[in-house]
Amino acid sequence: MLTRLFGAAEAERKVKAIEETLASDHQPRLSDLIAPTGGVRKIVWVGIGLAVFQQLVGINVVFYYGAVLWQAVGFSENDALAINVLSGSLSIAACLIAIAVIDKIGRKPLLMIGSVGMTITLGAMAIAFSTGSFDGEKLVLSDNAGLVALIAANAYAALFNLSWGPVMWVMLGEMFPNQIRGSGLAVSGFAQWVANFGITMTFPIMLTSIGLMGAYGFYAISALVSVLFVAKMVYETKGRELEDMEG
Repeated sequence: MLTRLFGAAEAERKVKAIEETLASDHQPRLSDLIAPTGGVRKIVWVGIGLAVFQQLVGINVVFYYGAVLWQAVGFSENDALAINVLSGSLSIAACLIAIAVIDKIGRKPLLMIGSVGMTITLGAMAIAFSTGSFDGEKLVLSDNAGLVALIAANAYAALFNLSWGPVMWVMLGEMFPNQIRGSGLAVSGFAQWVANFGITMTFPIMLTSIGLMGAYGFYAISALVSVLFVAKMVYETKGRELEDMEG
């Protein structure tokens, strides 16, 4: 396969490079994640950051509590379920677009687009929710605020699935060099599930304590911080091989 892609001479060079990186390969262990100079390797922190920020922007709140969310702001149960179906359809379409463009645009630009877009849309949702008034147990929005929240929520879901949804997993699979690949993926995956659990469990608490405006304000701030994280910490993996990655 390498010969077909690169020619015989380059294929032989690549095979030697792969063999060299695997020469000292061993069963993954957590100690691999410690740098020779001490401390956790920077690349591991980047992997953990990618995994955690993917959840801190609150995407699973939309999927797990979507119907509850929209009923809480005055939509009927049927309308809330229809909105969830629309969000799911847009998410699938966005994932397909991401698959089509990720090798053309690159990973880091897609993450940046997603972070900026989610900051704006989550902020718009928080502002829209802040204008509502309580009617019994429900938050009632004006027609204009409800429309803003609806458009922003679906734009947010599409932006997430165009960027952080698939791109985070692509980058975790590409960014770790062979020697720490197993351990790095394991730790990053664990961090992602812990963040998922934390965000999922805290949303009902936030809903009753600081309300929808506060909850979505927090997710918007997390998206804004992720802009800085991508700009300062994340590097492009497009076109780079595992053997060229630095731990």
